[in-house]
Amino acid sequence: MRTLNRGADTSVRLPWPQQFLLYAMFFVGLALLHAPLLRLPYFWDEAGYYVPAARDLYLTGSLIPHSTPSNAHPPLVMAALAGAWRLFGYAPLVTRLVMLAFAAFALLGFFRLARATANSSVACASTGLLAIYPVFFAQSSLAHLDLAAAGFTLWGLLAYVEDHRGRYVLWFGLAALTKETAILAPVALFGWELLARLMRLTKELAPPAGRRVAGVVLLLPLAPLAGWYAYHYWKTGMLLGNPEFVRYNVTATMNWLRIPLALGIRLWQVFLYFGLWVLTLAAVLAMRRPAIVENGETRARIAVWVQMAFAAVVAAYLLFMAAVGGAVLARYMLPVVPLVILVFVSTLWRRLRHWRLLVAVVAIAFVAGLFTNPPYGYSPEDNLAYRDYVVMHAEASRFLAMRYPETRARVLTAWPASDELSRPWLGYVARPFPVVRIEDFTPGQVALAAAASDRYDLALAFSTKYQPQRPLLENWVAWQQIKEKYFGYHRDLAPEQIAGQLGGRIVFSKKSDGQWVAVIAVEREENAGFHR
Repeated sequence: MRTLNRGADTSVRLPWPQQFLLYAMFFVGLALLHAPLLRLPYFWDEAGYYVPAARDLYLTGSLIPHSTPSNAHPPLVMAALAGAWRLFGYAPLVTRLVMLAFAAFALLGFFRLARATANSSVACASTGLLAIYPVFFAQSSLAHLDLAAAGFTLWGLLAYVEDHRGRYVLWFGLAALTKETAILAPVALFGWELLARLMRLTKELAPPAGRRVAGVVLLLPLAPLAGWYAYHYWKTGMLLGNPEFVRYNVTATMNWLRIPLALGIRLWQVFLYFGLWVLTLAAVLAMRRPAIVENGETRARIAVWVQMAFAAVVAAYLLFMAAVGGAVLARYMLPVVPLVILVFVSTLWRRLRHWRLLVAVVAIAFVAGLFTNPPYGYSPEDNLAYRDYVVMHAEASRFLAMRYPETRARVLTAWPASDELSRPWLGYVARPFPVVRIEDFTPGQVALAAAASDRYDLALAFSTKYQPQRPLLENWVAWQQIKEKYFGYHRDLAPEQIAGQLGGRIVFSKKSDGQWVAVIAVEREENAGFHR
C-alpha cells in the first residue's frame, strides 16, 4: 500500500511573487483585525522596557538603553522600531504596524514550514489557527520580542528541513539577535542530531545522511549572540543585564520545587492553554484511528525525523523555561506552540475525514479565548484583556489631567502606572505628574503609604494582578501559598479598602472583568481647597 503525501515535498517552493503576495495578505489581514488596537498607548512591559530602550536608540543611537536599566536583550526589534520612527515619526501606530510586520513574517514562515513538512491543506488550516490563537493574536501588535523571535525561529526550522545551510545560519542568527532564548532551537537540534548518531537510530528516526545542515553548522547561529553579549559587557561591565534582572529571572528561579511546578505551567501553556486543549484532545483521540486510505494510498504523516526534531525544540523550551524566567509568561513559548499546532492538525488531516470540522471547533475556541477571560489567574497580555487595561488606565490618566490641569498634584501609584504618568511619550498624559511609587496595593504596601500620606495628594490605584470574581482553587490554601512563594502572586486590596486606609475618597473608578482602576483623592485639611 502506497503512502499519499499531497505536497509534502521540500523541493516544491513558492515563487517569490507568491510569497510576497501571501505576506501582503497576512499583513493586511492582521492590520484590519487589529485596527481598533493600533493607536493604544503602550502596555506593561512595552512601557517598562522595550519602548524606552527603542526610544533611547532612536534619540541617541545607543544600543544600550539609559532611561531604563539594561536587561541585555539583543537589539534587533528595538533597532527596527527606532528605524521606523526615524522614517515615519514616533507614534504607537508606527510601533504596532512594525510589530504586525513581524507577525505577518512569522505567519508566512509557518505556512511555508507546514507546506514543506505536511501539505497545503494542513498549512492553510494551521496558519489560520495560529493567526487567531489568543496569545499570538494579542502579541502580534505589542512591542515585545517573543513573537518576532518565533518568526525567525520558524524560518530557521524551514531552512533546517530544506537543508539550506546559509538560510539556516541567517534566520537562526537573526532569531538570536531578537531574543537570547532563541538559541534554544539550534542548540536543541544539535543535541538531537548528536544523540541520534550516538544511539544509531534507524533511518526513519534520524535525520537523513549527507545533510549540509549538520554538526557544528547547527551551532553557528550562536556567534551573533556571543558578539552582542561581548559588546554589552564591554559597554556596561554586565554580561546578562542589570543585577536585579539576573536575580529575578535566573538565580531566584533555581529552586528544586519551583522548577517542576513551572514545568507544569509550561506544559499547560504549550498543550492546553486558551483552547489548545481542544486541539490536543482531538489529536490524541484521532491517534486511536488508522490513517485514511484513498485510492489505495495512505495519507502520510510528517516525516518522523522532522517530528523528532520538532519534539527536541519543544522539549528544550519546556525544560529551559521551567528553570529560568521570574514571570512564567505564555509569550515565552510562542516559538514552539506553532509546532504543536502543525503536528496536531496534520494528525487530524491524516486520520479523520471530517478534520476540517474539528479545526473549525478549535478556531471557535480560540476566538472565544480572545474575548473571554479564564476563571484563574493569567496575564492580560495573553488575550484582549490587555486592551481593557490600557483603556481604563488611559481614561484614569485623562481624568487626572482634566481634573487637575493647573496643579502639580503628587500621585501615589505602582509600576507601570508610575511610568504612564511620568513619561508623556508613553501616550497616557500630555504632561508628567510627580509620582510617589509603591510596589503594589497589598495591605502591607498600602499601610506604608498611609504612614507617609504627606508625600502625595492623589492615588491612582489599579489591579496589578488579574483577579476573576470566582477563581478556581481559591480555597486551596496550599496552592495560594505556593503561588505567593514561587511565582510572585499577591492579592491587591479593593479600591474601597485602599481609599479607607489612605483616608481618601474615590473620585473616579472603572472595572472590567477581573481588572479595575481608581483615582483616590486624599482628604486632608490643608488640601481641602485643592480637592474641592
